[in-house]
Amino acid sequence: MSGRLVVGLGLRADTSEADILACLDEALALAGLTGEATPRLATLASRMAEPGLAAAAASRAAELVGVPDEALKGFEASCATRSTRIASLYGVGSVAEAAALAAAGPGGTLVQPRIATARVTCALARSSS
Repeated sequence: MSGRLVVGLGLRADTSEADILACLDEALALAGLTGEATPRLATLASRMAEPGLAAAAASRAAELVGVPDEALKGFEASCATRSTRIASLYGVGSVAEAAALAAAGPGGTLVQPRIATARVTCALARSSS
């Protein structure tokens, strides 16, 4: 597979590193990508200061990318799943899917739709190059 794997995350405030990594590892397993490097984690810009998120990125040696809320809306049509609550808050059906696609860049494709745990949603996208 060509292109870099990008992780999109949606998370509640004060979510732990362990919860984030457990959801990420579950998404990788579902996609048949267990053990693949995840060099970029993307989420809402407003969640960038979350300690659990910073710790998860550091533990995977991943770049952390904050996507402005407005930028997510451009990926609504590409989202495979839809949460009515999230759509009312952010104008997009899945923060995780939209963030993954935004951080993957032009031509990025969703390779694992959003999965959800109690505190985290995670989706995987791959950049086109």
